[in-house]
Amino acid sequence: MNRALYLLAYTIPVAVWVSMKLEGAYSYFALFYAFGFLPLLELFLPAPSSNLNDLEVMNRDRDRSFDFLLYSMVPIQWGLVYRFCEVFPSAGLSNRIGLASALGVACGVIGINVAHELGHRRGRLERILARLLLATSLNWQFFIEHNRGHHKNVATPNDPESARLNESIYAFFVRAIRDSFKNSWNLDRKEMLFGLSFELALVSSIGILFGSACMIGFLCAALFGILLLQSVNYIEHYGLCRARKAPGAFESVKPHHSWNANQSLSRAILFELSRHSDHHAFASRKYQTLRHFEEAPQMPTGYPGMILLALVPPLWFRVMNRRIPALSGNS
Repeated sequence: MNRALYLLAYTIPVAVWVSMKLEGAYSYFALFYAFGFLPLLELFLPAPSSNLNDLEVMNRDRDRSFDFLLYSMVPIQWGLVYRFCEVFPSAGLSNRIGLASALGVACGVIGINVAHELGHRRGRLERILARLLLATSLNWQFFIEHNRGHHKNVATPNDPESARLNESIYAFFVRAIRDSFKNSWNLDRKEMLFGLSFELALVSSIGILFGSACMIGFLCAALFGILLLQSVNYIEHYGLCRARKAPGAFESVKPHHSWNANQSLSRAILFELSRHSDHHAFASRKYQTLRHFEEAPQMPTGYPGMILLALVPPLWFRVMNRRIPALSGNS
């Protein structure tokens, strides 16, 4: 994919800024852009499955511009949080809901998704930046559970963030949020205490400086971001299972244990998150070199459209269940 397309990632913070700048129905602009315009457009756009050659992969791995694009999202996200706090106290009720949904989109797409990519890097700076982003969605535990729990246990009953066959997204929300928090606590209590303290300080500061209403609005936006994350987790692994080799032991993670989507628009905006099969099979691979695998199960459309589909469980089961048995042994 042309590297210039990754600049489309900036359309999310621009849409969020527009929502914070305007009033009335326009305060919902970011929500409409993410879950109205984008999924509609992706129905008519191609989903190229081509991969880079070895030389292109080497050149992209060395090209720091791909990294700087990620780094730039950190001050942008914190800037959006500050802007939210500035405008929220004087906004009316309808505008406040629009503002919370706009920041919620930013929390999910930037605060968690960009942190996800940075959190897989080995550099100390990148890991610090990942935590700073996660704090804006009050989801510090993601750094622990995702890297040390989810990637190890994905597509097994031991993973709270792998959706089971015929499990609705709403039941998944409860189980995933609850159990991933527990897992994070058990994996690293010291890190969790530090993260929770940082987040408590952030929420308290917003309440002191901008008022209790703004603090509640921020909490709602953070929850929206967390639900976006769990919606993505739901569609990425729904119904796919790794074969059990022995009691408590499973086959290694393969590309066919994650759903893949090649739609260029959401690939660019989400930094290739939708090429999820390669990411789980080779977690250290940078976003700009992720590959398509023919054996990986393919979603019928991109992430925004799939999330909307998941919100209607009977329709989701009808569309997705028939795609599963031959791929995951669920027949």
